[in-house]
Amino acid sequence: MAEKRKIKGFSSFLNNPVDFTLVITVLLLLSLGLVMLLSASAPKSMQESADGNSYTYFARQLFFAVAGIIAMLGISRFDYRFFQKFYKLAYVASIVLLIMVLLIGTESHGAKRWINLGFTTFQPSELVKICMIIFYAGILVKNRDDLGKFGKGLVKHVLFLVPIIILLALEPHISTTMVIVITCCVMLIMAGCKFWQFVLSGIVAGGVGGTVATILYFTNDWFQEKFQYIVTRFITFLDPWQNATGDGWQVIQSLYAIGSGGLFGVGLGESKQKYLYLPEPHNDFIFSVIAEELGFVGCMVVFILFAIFIWRGILIAMKAPDMFGSLVAIGITTLVGIQVIINVAVVTSSMPATGMQLPFFSYGGTALFLLLCEVGVLLSISRAGASK
Repeated sequence: MAEKRKIKGFSSFLNNPVDFTLVITVLLLLSLGLVMLLSASAPKSMQESADGNSYTYFARQLFFAVAGIIAMLGISRFDYRFFQKFYKLAYVASIVLLIMVLLIGTESHGAKRWINLGFTTFQPSELVKICMIIFYAGILVKNRDDLGKFGKGLVKHVLFLVPIIILLALEPHISTTMVIVITCCVMLIMAGCKFWQFVLSGIVAGGVGGTVATILYFTNDWFQEKFQYIVTRFITFLDPWQNATGDGWQVIQSLYAIGSGGLFGVGLGESKQKYLYLPEPHNDFIFSVIAEELGFVGCMVVFILFAIFIWRGILIAMKAPDMFGSLVAIGITTLVGIQVIINVAVVTSSMPATGMQLPFFSYGGTALFLLLCEVGVLLSISRAGASK
């Protein structure tokens, strides 16, 4: 009865203020992201445009940014607990979306990750990220009493990831697989699964999985052809100068850009590497352009803004009025944090290339729109938690 009264009373939360610190942080990240996208994408836009228009990518991103802000503010006034009723549907939708992209998706750079909607392309894995957060938050709340057990807790809930991992691997999309797995595992630990069980299971699963993958790689031609790019990227990571004009080109140009930035950068708009040296200056490697133009100081400003975002997300999770809200908040916060860590690690050659975007900065209209919708859910949880 108490839970029902709490749910019915959500309308009273609408009078509570949202987390303005988070709102300001998001707007600063978005504004800086749009400025850097304009700078990073201008040369490529001019090259691809028949009339030499340097604003093509920026205009598209600005449209989705404005639409995303409107959606964010609208969702912030929406009862986030409504999603709890449909957590099973969220899982089914994830499976259907990933199957659809394999059947009708468009291929680019050897991967089938996008569905052409006519006016834009849509990457289903971006929607799958938030769907999996909702699903795990819902099912963990339902099975909260069993989470301390190894079989009914850890194993049972980790098995839900298997179909998602397989479908993403077939695209292939290893970076999103990593992000979803890490995010869901953090949610499992926060919900009550024992950490030592994760460590033990991870060692066993990693050993078995690595052995099976190695055997398949050397004995199955299809498997070798499908996942050869992973081996190539790992070899390139170990020594990018081994093939400086081939697979190592992107990482090397990224390091040149970062090294050129120095303490204060070469100046906004003055990057040299974005002039068709970096293959993806407006997307996966936009942080390289940030480092070159704004220097170490500019990078630290970006890091501080993301740190504030994560701090506010954790506080919202702690103050959430229920377990579902807490898990959704920690899931969204982890999702953003992990993507930032992986992206920066890739562009600084601290890990093999994965194709991970930098939230709020990298080009991708639907990805940005969905990210701002996720922030709207965070703000909804913060509004509800403000009455505690």
